[in-house]
Amino acid sequence: MASSEHIQSHPVAQHSYVSNDVLSILRQRGWLSREPTPDLTAWCERAASLLGQFAVDTEGLAELLLLVFEYDAAEIMKRIDAHAVLARYAARDVIRHLALLLLDPMPLTSDRFKEVVTSLKESLDLRGRDLFHPIRLALAGRAGEGELDRVILLLDDAAGLPFAAFVKSTRTRILEFCAALD
Repeated sequence: MASSEHIQSHPVAQHSYVSNDVLSILRQRGWLSREPTPDLTAWCERAASLLGQFAVDTEGLAELLLLVFEYDAAEIMKRIDAHAVLARYAARDVIRHLALLLLDPMPLTSDRFKEVVTSLKESLDLRGRDLFHPIRLALAGRAGEGELDRVILLLDDAAGLPFAAFVKSTRTRILEFCAALD
């Protein structure tokens, strides 16, 4: 689990990360053992851009990337913080509706994520933590703030890259989470 001392909830550009920073972390953690392709380099640049603003240091960036590469719904469900999120008003409804929306194998892009959130807001009449924490728990593996939305946006693109064996798509994650929920 990520340590809050290395990750900040509200972005303050203290460091400027680039694709080579992400590539270095991927190699150090054993998630990448080959030379990067142009698609992989582009993904690393996007990851640096999306996540770097939330990382206090390189370890914080690595902790956010860990959420992309390591996901085990059964382990997530063993944590007290997961049960605290799921005990909130309508949390399980959010998960069920989210699962239905993500059954379509279409990749979860930024635009599609906005559409999913809008659909959930309209159908469940929820906002804020009641809506976002269950989404983040199911897809990023923990509840938290906006940095986790950025992690979610990296998943489907990462699932099609050379390190795909380590990355579960949003569709796979929600199916695994729902299976562990019961």
